[in-house]
Amino acid sequence: MSKSIFKKTLYGTVVAVVTGLALVNAAANGGETTARSKLVLMAPAAPGGGWDGFARESQQAMKSGGVVNNAQVVNVPGAGGTIGLSQFVQMKGRHDMLMMTGGVMVGAIELADSETTFDDIVPIARLADDYAVLVVPADSEFATLDEFTKRWQEDPGGTSISGGSLGSIDHLLTGLVAQKVGIDPKLTNYIAYSGGGEALTSMLSGTTVAGMSGYNEVADQIEAGTLRALAISAGERLPGVEIPTFKEQGVDAEMANWRGVAAAPGITEEQEQELVDIVTEYRQTKHWQDALKRNSWTDSFMTGQEFEDFIDSEVTVTKDIVEGLGL
Repeated sequence: MSKSIFKKTLYGTVVAVVTGLALVNAAANGGETTARSKLVLMAPAAPGGGWDGFARESQQAMKSGGVVNNAQVVNVPGAGGTIGLSQFVQMKGRHDMLMMTGGVMVGAIELADSETTFDDIVPIARLADDYAVLVVPADSEFATLDEFTKRWQEDPGGTSISGGSLGSIDHLLTGLVAQKVGIDPKLTNYIAYSGGGEALTSMLSGTTVAGMSGYNEVADQIEAGTLRALAISAGERLPGVEIPTFKEQGVDAEMANWRGVAAAPGITEEQEQELVDIVTEYRQTKHWQDALKRNSWTDSFMTGQEFEDFIDSEVTVTKDIVEGLGL
């Protein structure tokens, strides 16, 4: 799928955005509020997705810890978060809002040639990472990453890999791994699906040879023996997860599906600090610490200039990968 086709899909999500924006505007019409009294959490995705889950875990952590009096989640789905982003930047000066963001949005911005970027919002905090795994069916001929890589190098086009939408971490990681093992990323046969379930079904039915997926989405199938995990994109093995990393197997590929929060443009330094304080506090609650374990997320908390520098680095790396993929 080309960038032009990706852009055309934006139109089909506009109607869904109206409901989310109505809720956001309704929250603004109740008089002057503070972030501590009422905080709106925008998930730039449909209910049930990764950002929605992240937002609702944050909401419950705030509630359980008494960090804010009232936290409300609104959904503005579409185009890897770029529709939500474009609406969020219009909330200039809204100091009682946070938007969920992360690695998926970085790829979506680049793929869509979006005029709205991270430069238009205020980064608040990076909170957690999860990682992608390369998996094959349990009865696959490939028992190791090395075996799979050799076949992939011999026949890139015939070694299909299923995964999430174009610009997703699954897609970007596929391009990065291909590059690191000497395959022209443009030659990869990546088949994108709207959801992890479809991608998994495709692989198990033999439509694709392998799959790239978030670890959380396939952990149960790996444990049950339905899938075999060949490598995980973390820098080192995750606690309690016996899946070797790409790096330890000689492939210098590491990529996190990081998740964080950002504020609307036009807020004051004091308001920005208040939001940083809120996130810092709910990150320390028992609910949030339990959420990290429950979702197999890695705590990657950072704020301020460190977080801004991290985003700049992610944007640079993503641009290179997308260019390499020929998108």
